[in-house]
Amino acid sequence: MHTMIRKHRTNEQGFTLIELLIVMSVMLILMTLAIPQMLKLTKQAHETSALQSVRTLNQAELQYSSAYPANGFACSLSALGGKQGSGAPSAQSAQLISDDLSTGNKAGYTFAITNCNKVSINNQDQYTSYQITAVPNSVGKSGDRGFCSDENGQLRYDPQGGTNCTQPIQ
Repeated sequence: MHTMIRKHRTNEQGFTLIELLIVMSVMLILMTLAIPQMLKLTKQAHETSALQSVRTLNQAELQYSSAYPANGFACSLSALGGKQGSGAPSAQSAQLISDDLSTGNKAGYTFAITNCNKVSINNQDQYTSYQITAVPNSVGKSGDRGFCSDENGQLRYDPQGGTNCTQPIQ
């Protein structure tokens, strides 16, 4: 019986080099098809996140101007941000947006509040307008389009990934 087991083991064969090469070739083909699709989905996810973040910033601006009417709108992400529970909200740290968004970088995009116009009323500066911009950190990799909005709340995009937002978002 011992020789029978031994004989059976000597007849076993592993994969041949040709079989392994065929399997590796098939895996390589599947990877070349899957990776570009995965990168495309990642870009779409970053763009969706950026668009939602611009909407969030618009909403935070409205809340800010309502809470601090003497200041008007906020002209910086840090004024809209601030660590929750670190003290009472203030005009310099309203705690209206998340920490990652208040740093200006989130999901492959860089956010900024620019083009703020101010007027002085009773020796108090009040911002009456602003522009929110969101541009990809790496055009073509983290996103293809740049996004903008202003105090009117209309969302627009730049198909080149910059801040020349002329196309309205439907």
